[in-house]
Amino acid sequence: MKEVYEFLKDCKIYYLATVEGDQPRVRPFGTVNIYEGKLYIQTGRSKPVSGQLAANPKAELCAFKDGKWLRVAATLVEDDRIEAQQAMLDNYPQLAGMYRAGDGNTQVFYLKDAAATFSSFTEAPRTIRF
Repeated sequence: MKEVYEFLKDCKIYYLATVEGDQPRVRPFGTVNIYEGKLYIQTGRSKPVSGQLAANPKAELCAFKDGKWLRVAATLVEDDRIEAQQAMLDNYPQLAGMYRAGDGNTQVFYLKDAAATFSSFTEAPRTIRF
């Protein structure tokens, strides 16, 4: 899991795919954190992605750097604890103008049953699960 975290952190931007009805939806994300041994991402409850995850919590993340890419398939589980929200926001102080732990908008999700596959054009794919 730490390898996945470091790859996503180094990329700075990764893409999160969800489903809305029968339509895939993809958008850039930039938050990632390890808290209590789980990999977390963050969004706002007011964003469409929040409703999409409520309807179907299965999602995929994808990132690319240095000729390698990472795809992570997982179920995203909301953690509504203020401590989990604060841990994320502590690592992203630039979000302080938009989010506060416990504000009713900040949402953090951890990845459950994740399958992370590292791929490139020159190496065989490698999958780790957490």
